[in-house]
Order: sequence, then structure tokens, then C-alpha cells
Amino acid sequence: MIRFIAALAMAFAFAGQQAQALEVRFANTQSTPLSGDVLLLVDSPEAISQHADLLGKNASQRLTDAMTSFAFDDTAKTRVLYGIMSSGKVLIKYVPQQQLAEKSALSQWQSLGGQAIALANQHEPTDNLHVIVGSSSASSAHLAHFAAGAALRSYRFDKYKTTPQPKQASQLVVHSTEGEAPATLYTKELAHLVEGVSFARNMSSEPGKTIYPQAFVDQVTERFSGLDNVTITVLDVAQMTEYNMGALLGVGQGSIHEPRLLIIEYRGANDDTAPIALAGKGITFDTGGISLKRNDGMWAMKSDLSGAAAVAGTMLATAKRNAKINVVGLMPLAENMPAEDAIRPGDVLTTMQGTTIEIISTDAEGRLILADAVTYAQQQYQPKLLLNIATLTGSAARALSDEYAALITRDWALSEQMMALGERSGEAVWPLPLHPNHDKQIESDIADIKNSGAGNPGASIGAAVIGTFVADDLPWIHLDIAGVDYLSEATDIAPKGASGWGVRFMDALLREHETPQ
Repeated sequence: MIRFIAALAMAFAFAGQQAQALEVRFANTQSTPLSGDVLLLVDSPEAISQHADLLGKNASQRLTDAMTSFAFDDTAKTRVLYGIMSSGKVLIKYVPQQQLAEKSALSQWQSLGGQAIALANQHEPTDNLHVIVGSSSASSAHLAHFAAGAALRSYRFDKYKTTPQPKQASQLVVHSTEGEAPATLYTKELAHLVEGVSFARNMSSEPGKTIYPQAFVDQVTERFSGLDNVTITVLDVAQMTEYNMGALLGVGQGSIHEPRLLIIEYRGANDDTAPIALAGKGITFDTGGISLKRNDGMWAMKSDLSGAAAVAGTMLATAKRNAKINVVGLMPLAENMPAEDAIRPGDVLTTMQGTTIEIISTDAEGRLILADAVTYAQQQYQPKLLLNIATLTGSAARALSDEYAALITRDWALSEQMMALGERSGEAVWPLPLHPNHDKQIESDIADIKNSGAGNPGASIGAAVIGTFVADDLPWIHLDIAGVDYLSEATDIAPKGASGWGVRFMDALLREHETPQ
């Protein structure tokens, strides 16, 4: 018989719609027939025979007979076998033992999970996909992350589709002899990470007419309702005016949708423990303002809020797993539109810090709203570390494409730590420079600084503007995700479209700073 030791069904509701996510289960398996498709993830041909009995006596014999017609060499291979079982297909994913043993990073097992569910969904899937992992290299953590990768890959945003979409497996059952450990890890930890990534993807996928600053606030407030140790604060125009947030107000003043500053505080550690601050750019739609963008590709500017969406998703995952840490997430929200009262190139804005900024381009707006957000974070919360994340510059995308997010810090040792963390989390970063000359390039003739400098290092210039508002002695991480936030084709753990990039990275960062239990 099969004894289910954990089950978790997740549904991600959004704006009155509901998209059913992959249901993940873990089972302690003995010899018994399985209903649905079966995928064998094995590190040797012998492992197929060793686990064939789980398919039932007749199916086991047919699989053994089928194996005589093909051979595996030392390269990864997949096979899809029909007629083995009456209820579904048998899929074989063979990864040689040495290769599978080398995939020790948990993020690599997420990739394996994503590959597995993608393979199943390519071949007329049944409702159920049973996965049997035939490898001594697979630990409880590996199996839990395998399931998380499958859940991440099965995401799709289809609420506006009016025609039936290709069928996907609706339930994943991971079979193992590891007892309750994989299920516990997934249910208590990774399911919330999956939900956080999915929430970020939803927010970045919605049209600009649906998600504007107050709508963003409403969706986040609803999703966080009832969570312990969470305080949500929303600054409106009147309150931001009191704080002299001229940069954030200036960017948003050309839109009929007023800007907002959304702050989520999560306190899971002692009150006297300084928090980590996460600030995410939330431009709900970016026309470029008076410095109007070309129409080609402007539709994608609905996702210019991806930094804020990633912060919201990270905070959601952190709060739901009751992490032992204090974190504050700040999401400056504005819509950058041209209008008779929009800011113009040549205008000067006064920030909350008091620093004045000459506007060279109204399309360099993300750094403006982050200037006031990071100032507020430091003055109100005195964080021990500040990370800002933004779809900031095309320069970062041109330099690093979609393989890496751009990383800029003032401390090379911190850069190295973040590169290692990126590898562990599965969201890789690569450093770009921040040189004293970049500060000179943003000096203004009529104000303290200007929001865009001369020359080519656009990603570094954007960071230099934000860095003007970050204390020199505060550890600071700047992530420019313009090249990784939206995918033109699927990856192992994400379909085409909004990737939710940054949730896994920031989740890994927070885990490193949690109070030991």
C-alpha cells in the first residue's frame, strides 16, 4: 500500500481569479500498482530494475522486457514508454551516478524537479505524476527541493485565456523511503517559498490597468491578512509630502494613480535585533514619462514592478514560515506617465534626504523612487543590511543577458559572498563596478546630483545615484534584475514570462541571518 505522510494543495488566488497550483504529496512506498504516469529518476540502469516492482507485477515485467531494446551510456537521457502500464506512461530520466552525485546544491535538485514535470507535461500527462527517485545520492532535502522545482515549473498565468489550455499534471507524488522528513521540509518551508515566487510572478504578469500603486497595495494587504508578527504601513501622498519625498512624488505626479510607499514589517526575532531592509522598485507601468519610450517592447513595462513584487513575495514566504529574523520590506510604487503635470527633463526634485536631483531623463525613474525609499528605511528602522532590487537599466541586461543579475556593492568581500549565495539559491549574480568616477559623472551643474550620467556604464551610474542615499558604513547590496525578470523562453524552474527572480535569492540571504533555533 501507499501511505501518504504529507499533502499540500496550494491555490494562488488573485484579483478574484484562482489558478490551481500543482498539488505536492510525499508517500512512503511499498510494492503496489500506481495510478497515473510514473517517472523514474535514476542514476544507473540497474536502478530501473530495482524499482520496477513498484509498477505492479505485469507492468514490472513489461518494463524489464522493454529495457532490453535500449541502452544508456554515460550521458543524461530520457525515455517515454507507452503500454507498460494501463493507467499511464512510464517516463525515465537517467542522470549518470557521478553527475547526480555532483548535483549537491539544492537549487540543482529544484532544476531536476522542474525538468521532470516539464517532461511529463510534454507528453499528454495524466492528472497524477508519481516520481520514484532511484539514487542513493538523494537526501530528504534533495527530494523536498525536487518537489519545489516541479511546483515552480508548473506555474502558468492564464487567467485571461478564454480557450482551454494544454493539460498539465495536477498532482505530484514523490515516493521515498526517507520517512516524514521531505514532507516536513516542503510543507513548513519550501511550499511558502513557492507561493512567494508565484505571487511575485502574478504581480509582474498583470496588465498595467489592473495593477497600479493602490491595487498593488490592496493585493499585498489581502495576501498578508492574518499572518502573525506582520505590520503593514502605507504612506499616501499627504504623508509622503510630510516626509518631503519629492523624488517618489515627482515620478508619480504625471499619473491619475497616486503613488504609494508600502512597508511590510516582519518581526520574528527579538525586538532589539536590527532588521534587514529590502527595498524593491515598484513602477507599475513605465512609459518613460516625458522621455517617452519607443512603442517597441513597451508592453513589457508592466513588469517594471518586479523588484517590488520580489520583495513582497520574499516577505510573504518569510512570514509564512515563521522565520526567526526581523525584516522590513519597502516598496515605493508609482506609475510613470506623461501628462501636463509630469516632471520634465531639467526639473529639480528635492528628496527626503534633502539632496537635490536634476532630472536628465524622466525614464531614469527607478533610482528616484528608491532614493526616498532607502532614506526612509535607514531613518525609521536603522537596518544592519540594506538590499535594493530593481529592473533598473538596459545596460545590465546588455552586459549580463539573462544568465545573471547585476550585483553592485561597495565591498568586494560582500560581492563574493553574494555570488556564492546566488549559486546556492539558483539565482546567479555577477558583480559590476562602482568607481569614484561614477560619482563624478552624476554631479549636476545646478543641483547636487543628476539622475543620469554621461558615458556608457549605465548600470553603475544607476547604482551610484541610489548609493548617494545609502550611508557609507551600511552594508549595501544593489541588484539590477532588468535582464532576468522576464523570460523569453522557459527555464528549468520557470515558464516563459515573469520569473519572480529575486525571491529565492533574498530568501537565501535572510536564512543566513536568522537567529539559530
